[in-house]
Amino acid sequence: MSLTRRELLKGSAAVAGAATIINSSLAQTPLSTVLIPSSGQIVPRVGIGCRNYRAQAGDTELAVFRDTFAQYHRLGGKIIDTSPNYGNSEEVIGRIMADLGIREDLWVATKVDREDRTEGINRMERSFELLGGEHFELMQIHNLRGTATLLETMQAWKEQGRFRYIGVTTSNKRQYEQLIEVMENNTLDFIQVDYSLGNRSAAERILPLARDRGIAVLTNLPFGRGRLFNAVGDRPLPDWA
Repeated sequence: MSLTRRELLKGSAAVAGAATIINSSLAQTPLSTVLIPSSGQIVPRVGIGCRNYRAQAGDTELAVFRDTFAQYHRLGGKIIDTSPNYGNSEEVIGRIMADLGIREDLWVATKVDREDRTEGINRMERSFELLGGEHFELMQIHNLRGTATLLETMQAWKEQGRFRYIGVTTSNKRQYEQLIEVMENNTLDFIQVDYSLGNRSAAERILPLARDRGIAVLTNLPFGRGRLFNAVGDRPLPDWA
């Protein structure tokens, strides 16, 4: 199937984070799966990152977001990655999941980034309110901010069943040394780093360490903020794309 970039993006939400594009004209078969090392749980290989899922009541984007979620769910998709830092994304995602009645079917990941422990706890509680449900599959420390103060609390909440997994994220290559230290000295289930055809900086040390320690990896910005599509322009995509 050869589609122009315009056709590819028509009817799709522009997604970021640990995301890829879900488009009904491309995705007609069930999604492939991957195993999470720390638990053996099998999940879809493709998730929706919700950095750009922010809108106000009445915005036309809300219908696009809702249709994308419905299509993703129909194909067996589960992984939804968001953050309080993405505007009102958590509120929008929570409303969509409730409207579609699919919250319990989905594998929800969000983030926290507070250096102060009390502020971090309040932020996590607020995420529960906005996204709904009794637990999250994954809580991540955003950009390593608050690692020293929050990991212990997150581990306790994991043991209580509020999270199934805990992890850390960074999109800053200058934080890789800190990320390596955190990976080596803590029990993590996930990390999230930038990784795409245009950015393989994590491949040299981060990904091998994750493999050695049994840490799953969410890839952030797999389309490089759209650069991989912008390079194509209006030329037809090859059949393998």
